Amino acid sequence: MTSFDPATAAPAAPAAPSAAGAGARVLPWWLALLAAALAVPFVAQGYVVFQATMVLSYAVALLGLNILTGYNGQISLGHGAFYAIGAYTCAILMDRFGVPYWATLPAAALACLVAGYLFGLPALKLEGLYLALATFALSVAMPQLLKYKYLEPWTGGVQGIVLNKPDAPFGLPLTQDQWLYLFALAVVLLMFVLARNLLDSGAGRAIVAIREHPLAAEGMGIDNRHYKASAFALSAMFTGVGGALSAIAVQFVAPDSFPMFLSISLLVGVVVGGVGTLAGAWYGALFIMFVPSAAEKVSKAAPWAIYGAVLILFVFVLPGGVAGLVRQARARFGAH
Repeated sequence: MTSFDPATAAPAAPAAPSAAGAGARVLPWWLALLAAALAVPFVAQGYVVFQATMVLSYAVALLGLNILTGYNGQISLGHGAFYAIGAYTCAILMDRFGVPYWATLPAAALACLVAGYLFGLPALKLEGLYLALATFALSVAMPQLLKYKYLEPWTGGVQGIVLNKPDAPFGLPLTQDQWLYLFALAVVLLMFVLARNLLDSGAGRAIVAIREHPLAAEGMGIDNRHYKASAFALSAMFTGVGGALSAIAVQFVAPDSFPMFLSISLLVGVVVGGVGTLAGAWYGALFIMFVPSAAEKVSKAAPWAIYGAVLILFVFVLPGGVAGLVRQARARFGAH
């Protein structure tokens, strides 16, 4: 039997137009989505622009948690703590040292990268429920640590830290809300590109291999300990950047702004958006931003009921999340 070489076979020539045609069909959708995102601050009013900026902040945080939970298989109920670390790193640098807002993002990323790796190393001995409980303890302890009297000169204690919203640079005719949204959008797009490149790299394939079969991955020469701790660190880094963006947008950080409920919200957002999908971060962020606040208008306890009902629904009915549902719809309608 002879082998088929796609580089020399005759049918290879007419395949190029069809591939180009497919790209031509997909590209306008991405351009339309990007154009719609860019138009938000110009067609919406102040508070709606703020909400859109917070959606971008949550999207980065969910992207980080999905790297850990969706792609590496480690369950975390403590990423609200890393969200807080990123926010406080940004706030302290801006308020105490006068660092420009844009320069605080790399610092927040580095701080959360180190914190995630240090926490991830001892957590390697835990799996499943025990790891979830350990990370949950971190989210419960973080607000109390931020109120600790010896850290109060830095964190502001229960009073928190008030920040000033940045103005548009270079004399651009944009309001503060418009500029901050566009700045956050640029950061989010960059983080998504970094996440995509990471997952397509050899390190990303090793992270996914550990999720699929840890023993087989170790048998193939993958250092499970190193890659699991690295996945935790990278996940915390992404989440910290989201926290820094939220601090700049809200202009205020306080310990009670980062309760344990935030960590639960982030995990629910991953499940709603789609575990193990990058696009799911957008859907999950929209859910976190709008659904609980709408439910709270009915009752203060309604968000908890909504979260419970949504978790049951998505676990049993839509395990692929909204991203999985969209993918199925595209496959079904695209086939006709």
